[in-house]
Amino acid sequence: MADPIHQFQIQPLPGLDFGDVTLPIVGTVHLAVTNSHLAMTVAFGLVILFLSLVTAKAQVVPGRMQAAGEALFSMIDDLAESIIGHEGKALFPFIFTVFTFILAMNLLGLFLSFTATSQLAVTGTFALLTIGLVLIIGFAKHGLGFFKLFVPSGVPWPVLFLVVPIEFVSFLLRPITLALRLFGNMLGGHVALKVFAGFIIALGGLAMSGGLGYFGIPGAALSLGMVVGLTALEFLVAFLQAFVFAVLTCVYLNDVVNLGHGH
Repeated sequence: MADPIHQFQIQPLPGLDFGDVTLPIVGTVHLAVTNSHLAMTVAFGLVILFLSLVTAKAQVVPGRMQAAGEALFSMIDDLAESIIGHEGKALFPFIFTVFTFILAMNLLGLFLSFTATSQLAVTGTFALLTIGLVLIIGFAKHGLGFFKLFVPSGVPWPVLFLVVPIEFVSFLLRPITLALRLFGNMLGGHVALKVFAGFIIALGGLAMSGGLGYFGIPGAALSLGMVVGLTALEFLVAFLQAFVFAVLTCVYLNDVVNLGHGH
């Protein structure tokens, strides 16, 4: 319980570990419904429920929930249009889905003992989906002209021998940085919360022993203050990391939608 990494371990849910199963083509795999599956499913359900409640009784004068839903919708819609241009409308569903799903998982992790976005496999999947869409749009819209993405305009041709490989490698690193940024922020914040929470228990237990142990009370109080402050910060980080992921998704899509020209 004192291990700050224990909270990130993927574990099968009781009664839902089906063991090794042989599947066609895939071969032998271990099937189980885990805490990671549960966290992602609950987050998905909360997003659907929230949007359903927002749209079920839409009014001219919105209530609090409708206003919150419209604010998120407008924020991502304006973001996509400002970065990508008028074609951002067509890509809005993907960007909004990624944003709301990541936001829900980030926030849910502050109430449960498991955070899905603290798993590199989860953040990596979102990153690969994003870059996959970038590649699909790039080749579908420009064909082999997609490779112009790696050739900046206005660069003298002798310098291109250095610039093109750098641009190509930076493109390959995009899914890695997308995944690591979200994963690292969620992992680090929850580890810090667990560490300071452990200080509260340890120093509080020391104070209960009496004698010199009472000197542990100021440390426990300071740790409690840090936990409160970090919790408030984690709510902000949960939103910011989802928003940053959406912003970078828009930037990467803009590179191929408006290849070679602005909007």
